[in-house]
Amino acid sequence: MTVTIQKLLVANRGEIASRVFRTCRAMDIATVAVYSDADAGLPFVTDADEAVRLPGNTPAETYLRADLLIDAARRTGADAIHPGYGFLSENADFARRCAAAGITFVGPTPEAIDAMGSKTAAKELMRAAGVPVLPGAVFDGDREPDAARLRAAAAEIGTPVLVKAAFGGGGRGMRIVHDLDEIEAAVASARREAASAFGDGTVFLERFVESPRHIEVQILGDRAGTVVHLFERECSIQRRYQKIIEEAPSPVVDDALRAELCQAAVAAGKAIGYVGAGTVEFVLDAFGRFYFLEVNTRLQVEHPVTEMITGIDLVKLQLDIAAGRPIPDEAIEARITGHAIEARLYAEDAAAGYLPTSGAVHTFEFPRVDGLRIDTGFASGTRVSTFYDSMLAKVIGYGPSRDDARRLLAGALSRARLHGVTTNRDLLVGILREDEFAAGAIDTGYLERHAYDKLVPVRGQEARATHVLAAALAAQAARRAEAPVLAGLPSGFRNNPSAPQTVAFEQHGRPIDVTYRLDRDGLTATVEGGIVTETALLSATPTRVDLVCAGIRRVIDVTRVGATAYVDSALGHDALIEVERFPDPSTTAPAGSLTASMPGTVVRIDAAVGDSVAAGATILVIEAMKMEHAIRTPGAGVVTALPVGVGTQVDSGAVLAVVEDKEAEEERDD
Repeated sequence: MTVTIQKLLVANRGEIASRVFRTCRAMDIATVAVYSDADAGLPFVTDADEAVRLPGNTPAETYLRADLLIDAARRTGADAIHPGYGFLSENADFARRCAAAGITFVGPTPEAIDAMGSKTAAKELMRAAGVPVLPGAVFDGDREPDAARLRAAAAEIGTPVLVKAAFGGGGRGMRIVHDLDEIEAAVASARREAASAFGDGTVFLERFVESPRHIEVQILGDRAGTVVHLFERECSIQRRYQKIIEEAPSPVVDDALRAELCQAAVAAGKAIGYVGAGTVEFVLDAFGRFYFLEVNTRLQVEHPVTEMITGIDLVKLQLDIAAGRPIPDEAIEARITGHAIEARLYAEDAAAGYLPTSGAVHTFEFPRVDGLRIDTGFASGTRVSTFYDSMLAKVIGYGPSRDDARRLLAGALSRARLHGVTTNRDLLVGILREDEFAAGAIDTGYLERHAYDKLVPVRGQEARATHVLAAALAAQAARRAEAPVLAGLPSGFRNNPSAPQTVAFEQHGRPIDVTYRLDRDGLTATVEGGIVTETALLSATPTRVDLVCAGIRRVIDVTRVGATAYVDSALGHDALIEVERFPDPSTTAPAGSLTASMPGTVVRIDAAVGDSVAAGATILVIEAMKMEHAIRTPGAGVVTALPVGVGTQVDSGAVLAVVEDKEAEEERDD
């Protein structure tokens, strides 16, 4: 029996909501968005025909509230709900509640979700079906695991041991343990994180296959029992156990291995009577042996690469299957054409251990290039909150070959103008341009082998000097443009030689001084005390500087937001903060302060005032963007202040603790 979907509510947020709305418009299906208070200003809200507010900010208050979502569908007359990914997308009870309310759930049956919802139960089902799986042990989230049983299970599995949330995904609730003495702490931390992200702290242990490839197969099933595949994706480039670069097809999978993987994936789908779009995930070891990981009973974040190489709209197929239609011939007879690579652009500081960042997105612009696709939930002028995952966009490059797709994607990312929150853009570009990645020699340990400073080398003095000088000249051009008299004079011009202009910037806590003077002889300048040679200023406006440095002419874009100058050119990208000449001393944090690098909530405190602590000791833990972040002391000392408590909400830059070195503390006591 078929139904007609006339109005669809997307029970999700950000880029996946906008992505589903795009297909709905092409299918003449009316759309409804739901949004939290934190998301009220994001584009997906107005991408829909109608929108319903979910009061609150946290997932538990908003996108995890099945009752509010179904009520929003009723109020707007939506006859179907698409869950997107994450949140309630793999919640069988939500699917049942939709059915009970007479609403079509765009996804698999509750029974299939139940079968795969527990990764541990799924492994047993796949083992019975003859699919190779890894041994493991389960620890229920309702009670604290017995320490002796934990150690015994880990010892039987053998190190390294993978601790993983039984419900959910995305790298949350996952730890790798190499020393059995660390198993209890790892399980406790994973259970807290899993409970926060998925509402269930159940975890399981299994043997960790070191440096495998992560390969997944896209499947589709319809109500007639037909299950097909749309080939594999390679998802081996990961950080914090979460994918950041995905591609299709895999550079290592040949026709024979592809046939085996896809046959196993289809068998897995048939074993659970799968309906809709889903993904069967495997690990592939160095010998070409693959092992079942899990079935994701939803659309994957990385589905665009499959769409690009097959020309098939997976969201349209989801909606058609949910309406009762059979899988079309175009999917049954699909072929691979070309290559696609997706990079996940995150608001995070990759150089500081992939710490999530939050705040204003001032500029968010990508070049227009044939073969480039941008799926995003943000735009210039929006904000990244601390309540959800920090992904800003999926940037996808497509070309006839893998090398074509790789080069297109690297170039587009490098030329994007991204101002405001810190992103992982430079890391993504570094990976795409690195020799091993270019050769397809990748696995899940890639980022452990390739240090950040090797993938993103520090740029030379010439590049830094050019950008700093351009920022100073653009700032002076802005001041001249606002001047009440002689606004048309060149920036910094002097009729008579005199003392040069001096500007101080700061970047990553490092001071950078620049001096410059413009007179009849042209431009003379120094940066960090070094003379910039062969200089000439051809033009300067508040937003663009045409500048010659070391005899090379470059056009440099400068965007000023408050005291920060965002500088973009072929040399790269910089954010430079102009330092106040007379700062307020009361704003300076006391020596030894440990500050929050992002807004969050204190969830644990491991020290007390008066404690002597070693270098690297964890003082407290904050939770931000559904991840735990340990605040550690950089050196040995004594805790002299702890101005926060468990449950305290802290802003970025807030002082969390003060740790003085012992000598300073003794001098203060004397």
